[in-house]
Amino acid sequence: MASALPARTPVRKTVAAALALAASAPLLSGCFEEPSAHDAVRDFLVGWQSGDYEMAARRTDGDPGHVAKALAEVRLQLDAASLRFHLTGVSRSGDASQAGFRAEVDLGENNPLWVYHGKLPLHLVDGAWKVRWSPSVLHPQLKEGQRFAVPPISDSRQPVLDRNRDALQRDAVLYVAGVTPAHLKDPERLCEELAEVTGFAQDRLLSRIHSAPPNELAPLVTFGRRKYAELQSRLNAIQGITIRPQKQPVDPGAPTQIVGRVSAITPETEQQLGGPQRAGDSVGLSGLQKAYQDQLTGATAIRVITLDLKTGKEVAELAKWEGRSNAPVQTTIDARLQGSAEVAVASANKAALVAVKASTGEVLAVATQQFHQEKDALGGKFAAGSVFSIVAADALLQAGVTAKQRLPCPSERTVGGARFQQTGGSTGGTPTFKGSLANACVTALAALGRRVDAGTLSASARSFGIGSDWQLPLKSFSGSLPRLTSSAARAKAIVGQNIKVSPLSMALIAGAIKNGTWHPPVLVKQPATPDPAAETPPVRQPNPIKLDPARTDMLRGLMRAGVTSGTAATANANGPQVYGISSFTTGDRSWFIGYQDDVAVAVLAEGNDPAAIAGAFFHGVHSTA
Repeated sequence: MASALPARTPVRKTVAAALALAASAPLLSGCFEEPSAHDAVRDFLVGWQSGDYEMAARRTDGDPGHVAKALAEVRLQLDAASLRFHLTGVSRSGDASQAGFRAEVDLGENNPLWVYHGKLPLHLVDGAWKVRWSPSVLHPQLKEGQRFAVPPISDSRQPVLDRNRDALQRDAVLYVAGVTPAHLKDPERLCEELAEVTGFAQDRLLSRIHSAPPNELAPLVTFGRRKYAELQSRLNAIQGITIRPQKQPVDPGAPTQIVGRVSAITPETEQQLGGPQRAGDSVGLSGLQKAYQDQLTGATAIRVITLDLKTGKEVAELAKWEGRSNAPVQTTIDARLQGSAEVAVASANKAALVAVKASTGEVLAVATQQFHQEKDALGGKFAAGSVFSIVAADALLQAGVTAKQRLPCPSERTVGGARFQQTGGSTGGTPTFKGSLANACVTALAALGRRVDAGTLSASARSFGIGSDWQLPLKSFSGSLPRLTSSAARAKAIVGQNIKVSPLSMALIAGAIKNGTWHPPVLVKQPATPDPAAETPPVRQPNPIKLDPARTDMLRGLMRAGVTSGTAATANANGPQVYGISSFTTGDRSWFIGYQDDVAVAVLAEGNDPAAIAGAFFHGVHSTA
């Protein structure tokens, strides 16, 4: 067996524990007449605990070299991060004594603490107390010709699923490098070479070998396809290495940035996860794969056993932890609608499309071109533009504005000192409020900032979820609005200039108008509760908000005008009617929000017509139904 390796426990922790053990000296000295008896117990346990195996061995009646080696191998065979010992009692009968102790073996971060009770038989040898050496000193059930082993039992990574429980990723081949310990002539040299090639710590590789059953393949390192191709020739040069391909669901399908990337464990990710990981493990680097890492991988079942050194067969099971079973993560994504969304944005210069189920708030599709699906489509903070006027319309209708009210649409206007310009479409004339909203006449709509008070406008925004404390397992943004104490601030809010939103929050607004109730978003169906491993702590989701039925019906009429006689006409698609409004380009960006049947959508685009992108999406949804 290999010589002792340095303990992985921080020195400060080990020294503190050793001092704590030594502090029991006054109690022990009352049990032993000879101070050297206390010294023997103390030195043996403190030496074993701290890694000073020679000191511990000198306090036994066994061969010092043999005992020191056996003590060192306990830590290796258990792949233990630390060992701690506590005396539980002492008895004496003539020239023989016995000390009881409780052992606490840390099997590694994220792994269990193995606690067992042992006994130290002592007797006088030439007037000095010595621990009577045998393997049972290490554990009561350990006998000559036996050793410890910790064979892990792990399950493959589980997939992320769509709403119909179809996988949102494909299997990819990972390459697991392992060894059969009994076949190795020089495990230290092999681990040295493998550490040089992979960057993994040599002592960690060696401890995996020593803790594994000698006649079973012990996985050491896992590689993705590219990394394996890069290192294959160097790995083949290491004698004793066996490479086995292993399929795991790690290749993300659409929406790729929502599903997230997965990597084989690397030296860097092993440190990030905190503690030793198993070769063959994978780690989510982004998206839901990262947010639900624990759910998808579970916790390894662990057994502590004894093996017969001659046969390599298991003799006894000393402890077992079932671990935590892994399970898939089921999302609300609809693969069919996701495909239509991908096609709709494919030819755009830069666009983000989010579709939700109007009646539930469930996220059905997230597709982007140049934008990021999580950071921008779900969590982006963009100026809302004049499509926000549909939310302001709820407050304006309460304030007495009617759909038929005439509003001049000049090329520019000043409200409360704030200047507004019409950047697209026709100007002049006196269209109705309905026409101004359908055709995104910013100057006409801004004039209404004097017709509504801050409280009513803010309340309408909140009823559509703006600023709500809803939260997803990924980064998301519900929107924000400033204090609306001046007519200029209210005018800017009506045309969305000082309102920040995400495409997701805008899709939920369209869904609320369709359904008559605003619903907080849902992205994950199972597990039903938020994952504690998510980047942000879970919060209680807000309740759905029922909208005023009469005003909501009027809002639907305003949105229908947007696609029949307004700027959103390009959103018209075959099949059921489309409802929606568009904004003109502001700062190179323009919006569309609308719905068809129970599917509500928001599109943010740069250099493209967002209504046309929405129309292509709805057409795809209808044609693939």
